Parts: sequence; C-alpha cells; structure tokens
Amino acid sequence: MDDLLPRISVPVDLEKEAAPGDMDPKAMFEPSVSACWLEIGFGKGEHLAWQADHNPGVGLIGCEPYLNGVAGLLTYIEEEGINNIRVYGDDARHVLSRLPDASIDRVFLIHPDPWPKRRHARRRFVNPPNLDQIARVLSDDGEFRVGTDHPIYREWTAIQMSLRSDFEWRADNPEDWLKRPEDWPETRYEAKALEGRATYFRYRRLPRSS
Repeated sequence: MDDLLPRISVPVDLEKEAAPGDMDPKAMFEPSVSACWLEIGFGKGEHLAWQADHNPGVGLIGCEPYLNGVAGLLTYIEEEGINNIRVYGDDARHVLSRLPDASIDRVFLIHPDPWPKRRHARRRFVNPPNLDQIARVLSDDGEFRVGTDHPIYREWTAIQMSLRSDFEWRADNPEDWLKRPEDWPETRYEAKALEGRATYFRYRRLPRSS
C-alpha cells in the first residue's frame, strides 16, 4: 500500500471540477498499450488480474473503494509481476467523468452490489446517469459486460439496458447469457456462491452517427 500503490494509482484531482478529456488513459501506461479497459468495483482483483495477465497489450484501469479489495489486487500485481494495471481506490464515477469520449474499449461491472430493496434502487450502478457515462467513454463497437447472480439485479439490468438506443445485447439465445464466456474467468466468489446461477450480460456499444 505504501510503495506499490502510489506508483500505479490513477491521478484524479478531486479539488478540480471534472471534465471529459481531463484524463488520457493510454498515457498512464509504459510501455504503450493498444487499448484500455475499465473495471468498476473489482472486489479482490481476481478478474482484473486475470484479464491483465491474458491481455498484456491492453491497459486496465480498476476502480474499487474498499481498502481490502485494493490490497488484494496489489498482492496479485506484485506476485505475478503484472505491469499493465492502474488502480483508483475510490468511486469509479470520478474516473468515468474525466475520461475522453470513446477512449475505453471494454467496461466490466462484475457482481455489483444489488441493492435489492426498492427504496435503494437509485444506488444501483446500472442506472441512466452512469450508463450515459459508460456509453460516452466506450469506443464504437466497444463492449460493456455485467455479471450478476442476483435475480433482482438481473431483471433490473435487462430492463435498464433494453431502454437504451446506444447498446445492443449480444445474445441470440438463453445460452449466450447463462454460460460464462471463455475469456470471462470464474472468481472464488462465483465458485463458492453462485452454483451456476450467474448471468453474463454482454452489450455492444453501437457506432455513433456521423
């Protein structure tokens, strides 16, 4: 936390009003990367570390407000010698609001807090303001992935995304969203808690009109 984290932290100035384009994601990585992906709420970092290890030419930005989660990811980074991850230990919206348009090629939201009570629905990350930001920063044909094991969040995500005109659901049949893709690693949480009941949503960012 004292040595590694400062070297790979995402620079966000919270005293400055956020504006799109304040942050160049590719400029954070050395050596240079061909694309940048973003994970919102990476938990203990298993998924993010796997993606970074299997996609060395991609720069990955992970956002996680909980200290234990950040510490878990740092352990993976240090033990595996991963150099293509940058970490923001706070609210992902601080990063989203500062990224340029069409600067991210893939966004992951893996098992977010479902906030199952009706009165807490506005706290769910899949909501119109956050989806507007995700649509803005995703490149044309970029992908938004949402994984959940909670029936309420599953229904909520399907409804919210069906209202969008800027995303296309990548599913032709139930098998496409009930079966985990090969490049979507299983975490310890999934193996222990889900018992095959997860939903794997994949959405394509439709090209912007000229």
